[in-house]
Amino acid sequence: MKYDVIVIGGGPAGMMSAGRAAELGAKVLLLEKNKHLGIKLLCTGKGRCNITNNIEEIKKLVDKYGKNGKFLFSAFNKFKVEDTVNFFEKRGVKTKVERGERIFPVSDRALDVLNALIKYMRQSKVEIITEAQVKNILMEKKVIKKVILENGQELEAKNYIICTGGKSYPLTGSTGDGYKWLKKMGHTIISPRPALTPIIIKEKFVKELEGLSLKNVEISIFKNNKKIISRFGEALFTNNGLSGPIILDMSKKIGEELVNKLKLKIDFKPVLDFIKLDERVQRDFQKNSNKLFKNSLNELLPQKLIPIIIKLSGIDPNKKVNLITKTERKIIIHLLKEFELEIGGLVGFEKAIITAGGVELTEVDPKTMQSKIISNLYLAGEILDIDGPTGGYNLQVCWSTGFAAGENSIL
Repeated sequence: MKYDVIVIGGGPAGMMSAGRAAELGAKVLLLEKNKHLGIKLLCTGKGRCNITNNIEEIKKLVDKYGKNGKFLFSAFNKFKVEDTVNFFEKRGVKTKVERGERIFPVSDRALDVLNALIKYMRQSKVEIITEAQVKNILMEKKVIKKVILENGQELEAKNYIICTGGKSYPLTGSTGDGYKWLKKMGHTIISPRPALTPIIIKEKFVKELEGLSLKNVEISIFKNNKKIISRFGEALFTNNGLSGPIILDMSKKIGEELVNKLKLKIDFKPVLDFIKLDERVQRDFQKNSNKLFKNSLNELLPQKLIPIIIKLSGIDPNKKVNLITKTERKIIIHLLKEFELEIGGLVGFEKAIITAGGVELTEVDPKTMQSKIISNLYLAGEILDIDGPTGGYNLQVCWSTGFAAGENSIL
């Protein structure tokens, strides 16, 4: 049987493109190598699925993706943030806007998002085959002729859409298969790198801070004593480093710079400058003048952090605070404002939310998502060399490029 469109990859971009092509009347087949669709989608937003970000102005949205963002102008104009919200609300997924303009389902269930996509495909009569591992893609004269599955089955279509994602979270099926096929077809692949990933810290004492959540802190990355990037918000200590929104957002830049020695500095009290923080510490010490130093920081710091600060300060923990000198106080202030750690690396693809790198964007038509190398091939989602920060930006790429690929694959 010959199809109008075969979509390879049952993630967000694949499901959107398959549904859109079929909605417009095409005979569509979706191939997914896992037993179930959307496995990685179910992991997003810690199972809550941050479907998009509430930025209505397209120029501002595009700017979030850095130098490659301009590639998305056409796709975002065709399928906007508003369209994403309307798409899911129309299919029973009510949404809400949270801090940072992040849009989630009211139910806080990624499964509801997945079910809406499956419903969309079923209504559009998409044929779905799961546990369908693609073994080979046969070509003749820069045209795909057929797809061969591991079980020997051969499938043909007029056009093909590859939405196999990147290499992040390989246990969900994102193992980089698409890169190999596309390189063989003549596409340039920008070397895939983990992005939106936790980082490793060299200091062993971070193990003692595991699970400590930091709120309203500023974290800056330094290279040769020069600040290269900084973020304000939330972070989390892991058993060997740091994670959380601001760390994930800076991880791409860290990855680009890791050939150099990088330092990280945490400002635990960014709303107070050194002078005001010193005044605050003095007030606390005066109020608790007979307390021992080790018992005097409870109002200033989380409990888990106090023993580390005391140890790094070099001040006798049993010293009464009314005996702490001005010099010692300055050491404490410095630790609270510039808590320095050395970065050892990125955790890697196994915990990276997305993949940076992918198919070179100059080889893809930004209006249609059609390959400029293979005439009957379209590409969408994370396989493209484009990625954004946390906050729903990367799923919006999937919705918009998937919609464009699906719509144009039947023309």
